[in-house]
Amino acid sequence: MSVTRWKGWKRGIEPLAVALLTTVLVTALSMYLATSWVAVGVALVFLGATWMMVLRRNDDDVLRYGLGLGGLIAGRSESERSVPHMARAALRAIAVASLFGVLTFVPFYFGFLRFWHPRHSFSLGMPWMELLSLCAGQLLVIALPEEAFYRGYVQSRLDEVFPARLRILGAEIGPSLLITSVVFALGHLATVHRPARLAVFFPSLLFGFLRARTGGVGAGIVFHAMCNVYSDLLGRGFGVY
Repeated sequence: MSVTRWKGWKRGIEPLAVALLTTVLVTALSMYLATSWVAVGVALVFLGATWMMVLRRNDDDVLRYGLGLGGLIAGRSESERSVPHMARAALRAIAVASLFGVLTFVPFYFGFLRFWHPRHSFSLGMPWMELLSLCAGQLLVIALPEEAFYRGYVQSRLDEVFPARLRILGAEIGPSLLITSVVFALGHLATVHRPARLAVFFPSLLFGFLRARTGGVGAGIVFHAMCNVYSDLLGRGFGVY
């Protein structure tokens, strides 16, 4: 095997090995950590792995991996690190995520009904503070760490090994999208041993598409959180989980 080919394989093995190790760690935490601390512990593992592999590097590398977060983490100039620029980036991320929500939440609703067959009508008596806590937790503790790791690090790293081959709606798509989604789904199955957990493969494709289309993970973070909150509210409202 030539040196060039070996270096290519090494670049591809690295993110998969890191993802495997990270999955082992979060699985152990889910088994042995107190239930109330599992989500925080898992988030710290994902963020720690992302910091080790990407965030501790220079700004150019952070931006190349889509982890600049509109200038909050890294930027090419002072203007990109300004509050107005970060606010515009946040609003764009929210707008793109909301558009994807409009396109996907209705078919998801009917798929949810078909899969769970709820026995009573929807009823949700949730205080506003509890709803805000749910949204904040899903955004900061679940979506941000997972998107930073899977889409920011793993997918971006695999893109360097498997160049994009298709252009879909303005996004350059390659094998990394599928590979990352498989890894993402298997990671969810490892922590909760239910085959239904593999279904996260499909929203992962959308999160990965957003990474490719927008050049960053911001919109994916927001959309990921929206999906989790929406699914949670449906489950609570119909009393199925």
